[in-house]
Amino acid sequence: MTTPLMPAAFIGHGSPMNALERNRYTDSWRAFGAAVPRPRAILVISAHWYINATAVTAMPRPKTIHDFYGFPQQLFEVEYNAPGLPELADEVSDVVKPSWIGADLDSWGIDHGTWSVLVHAFPEADIPVVQLSVNAAKPLDYHVTLGAKLAALRESGVLILGSGNIVHNLHGMNPQLRHDGFDWARRFDDAARACLIDAPDQVTVLCEHRDFHHAVPTPDHFIPMLYLAGLAAAEKAKPSVLVDGYAYGSLSMTSYTLDGEVLPPSSSEDDAGSIPEGPPPDQTNL
Repeated sequence: MTTPLMPAAFIGHGSPMNALERNRYTDSWRAFGAAVPRPRAILVISAHWYINATAVTAMPRPKTIHDFYGFPQQLFEVEYNAPGLPELADEVSDVVKPSWIGADLDSWGIDHGTWSVLVHAFPEADIPVVQLSVNAAKPLDYHVTLGAKLAALRESGVLILGSGNIVHNLHGMNPQLRHDGFDWARRFDDAARACLIDAPDQVTVLCEHRDFHHAVPTPDHFIPMLYLAGLAAAEKAKPSVLVDGYAYGSLSMTSYTLDGEVLPPSSSEDDAGSIPEGPPPDQTNL
């Protein structure tokens, strides 16, 4: 009997304040976590571990990283004390050969791109969590290919989760547009949706889109989506939209699931997580 694949997802995580607030986005993450079979482990590709190397966390007790500033003290007090799974580092290394992946024993942990989602999706923090870095030195197609190679892990109960934002321009944020998107943000998000659903193996053509440089001024938040595209291309499967929307004009909150249940929209408030009033947007590290 064939073992069903563990679902995978890309989550548009938005502001770290989503960890504390309830809205239709966080409700969708919670519903996703409740609907999937219990994973053996969760492998997260977060926009916030963006380094010049490909590495995977391999510590038994990863620390909670508060990689931001300018937010309320309550957010700095959040701890997501999920265990690690050091042996998963070896499994990841094996499935992506001949690509090389290093084992991080003590430098990273669980950053807010990961825990701001997991506090809703898996609030008990009792499932092992491992992070895979985003290698800033590699071209976009490297990440699609690496994502495709990770498909084998889904057969052994590993939930693969990308966390970022397809449209992520902090300099362009308008605090008055709490749940709306600029025209260019909508155009690019729509193009990304069409490509991801209909031609995930061609997703890197998005870098030729006329709004790419507005939507993706830096690639860190865009790249985690490429891992879901790689998985979908490898399995000839179509991702589905889990939830969509915009925040502050220049952030897309669109999330996707692969082989996961898509639930009806929540009745919660539409607003995505709030942002600080003090520091300018480029200092909030969303």
